[in-house]
Amino acid sequence: MNDAPHLKPLDSACVPRFSAIATFMRTPAVEISSALDIALVGVPFDLGTTFRAGSRQGPAQIREMSRLIRQVNPTNGLAPFRLCNVGDVGDAPVNPLDLMGSIASITAFFERIRAVLHDALEDRVGDGMVGVIHFDAHGDTLDELLGNKVNHGTPFRRAVEEGLIDPKRMIQIGLRGTRYGDDDLRYGQDTGMCIVTMDDYEAMGRAKVIEQIRKTVGDGATYITFDIDGLDPVYAIGTGVPEPGGLSMRDSQVMLRSLVGLDIIGGDVCEVSPPLDPSGHTALNAANLMFEMLCVTADAVARRKRAGRR
Repeated sequence: MNDAPHLKPLDSACVPRFSAIATFMRTPAVEISSALDIALVGVPFDLGTTFRAGSRQGPAQIREMSRLIRQVNPTNGLAPFRLCNVGDVGDAPVNPLDLMGSIASITAFFERIRAVLHDALEDRVGDGMVGVIHFDAHGDTLDELLGNKVNHGTPFRRAVEEGLIDPKRMIQIGLRGTRYGDDDLRYGQDTGMCIVTMDDYEAMGRAKVIEQIRKTVGDGATYITFDIDGLDPVYAIGTGVPEPGGLSMRDSQVMLRSLVGLDIIGGDVCEVSPPLDPSGHTALNAANLMFEMLCVTADAVARRKRAGRR
């Protein structure tokens, strides 16, 4: 059990939203330590993108827009900051001139976090592979792009190859972008990923997709990843590869809220590019998606703590 003092975010009913240094959802800025149940991390990185960059500035704008978020989920009543010690541990270090060097430094930063929760994560992950709930306009399972194997179109293929993801416990939701060729999604299909395109989504309906999510990932350790271009561009124009005809913000919130009770171990929101949406609309939606993930993650952590494990 974690006996550290309970961390609390700034209360916007007491401290105006426009004041104090911006952190994710106004949580305390802290060092990586065992006092934390959940660490919020920025990764200001956009090397490996093939068209419109700018997501290196995403964490800063998401922090700023997250000032608008309060502390209690309006639908399920979850209050993550009461359930867990949550803190903003800053940004992983990057080098904007060095793709592979940045990946190494980002990995090292997350390894530091993992080391703090080592025993807990080993218990949860077991064979090293996790299930994944992936919201995106694109499958991101290409073998290479422009002759390169490490880029924003290849991460899930690399993760399967490295034994990080169990493809049979991975579901992709919202895929719809035009494709490079006939076999863009073949790797996912061949390895057993459950692929729900936007056409499938509309045919199935939201409730059936939620059932499919829970059926696919089961009761094992599960990670959530939300590429912001999974949203329709009307909700998220500030991203490198916007695709029309996507998920609504409302449907995305409902699907994320439906994950209560699953063994969620973490998540991310990625590809927010502030230069492409200076209004902050995209970042505001990203911050709200991040809050939804935090709610279901905090609930999962609290349940594990009650059971005597992290």
